[in-house]
Amino acid sequence: MKQLKPTTPGQRGMSVVKTKHLSAPSVKKLLAPLKKTGGRSSSGRLSVRGRGGGAKRKYRLVDFKRKQFDIEAKVLSFEYDPSRSAWIALIEYVNGEKSYILAPQQLEVGGSVVSAEKAPLRAGNRLKLKNIPVGTMIYNIELRPGKGGELVRSAGVSAQVLAQEGKYTHLKMPSSETRKINHECFATFGQISNPKHRFVNLGKAGRSRHLGRRPKVRGSAMAAVDHPHGGGEGRTGIGLKHPKTKWGKPAYGVKTRRKKKLSNKFILQRRKTKR
Repeated sequence: MKQLKPTTPGQRGMSVVKTKHLSAPSVKKLLAPLKKTGGRSSSGRLSVRGRGGGAKRKYRLVDFKRKQFDIEAKVLSFEYDPSRSAWIALIEYVNGEKSYILAPQQLEVGGSVVSAEKAPLRAGNRLKLKNIPVGTMIYNIELRPGKGGELVRSAGVSAQVLAQEGKYTHLKMPSSETRKINHECFATFGQISNPKHRFVNLGKAGRSRHLGRRPKVRGSAMAAVDHPHGGGEGRTGIGLKHPKTKWGKPAYGVKTRRKKKLSNKFILQRRKTKR
């Protein structure tokens, strides 16, 4: 982390993550155009508030499946990905093919990674859950065999293998939820890079706008016609007994998960709530 000196009001409290070890994109075929939506749906209506503007981006084609089994790949460089919080690594297989993967901690340029049913327990190696020992930290976990990594992909996070039971592996997720996943699914050994991302202080509104985030307005600052929390004389509370969303639905701690959701049977212990 780098704490900036307050030479301007916007830099007071601002912090950034050092990126000297990162390289610029060098393989054009691994970049794809990314069109901005401004939070609008296909019908042109605003479906997500607070989106718009931002710097122009290109999407990095990250390989979440890594289906080149038993072929070793060399790490060429680490790069910044504007679409995610973690760093990505550019790797080159022995057969000459290049691809991006989510970079773990403790992986260095010049190191090697491999994807196999039984791979050595080394940062960046990908193997089946049934071959991972209890207590190991993993990331980029598949939910269904062959679909590609869907879980645990944010900066600095990892899941822990708690037990192997029958055809399922029990995992403790970053949210503290405990769930079981088919042991034929693949996962990557290690913990994701850029763990200090959570400590970044943007410092000024301009950095939020560069990221494509528009200003947010509190419901209590709106008129009564615009929000259930709005209106009233002076500053009024939102009413802790009945907080609502902009559309009048219950907010703050209300469960929204469907009671008969199919995947409920795989959740052994729900995550701990903040409230």
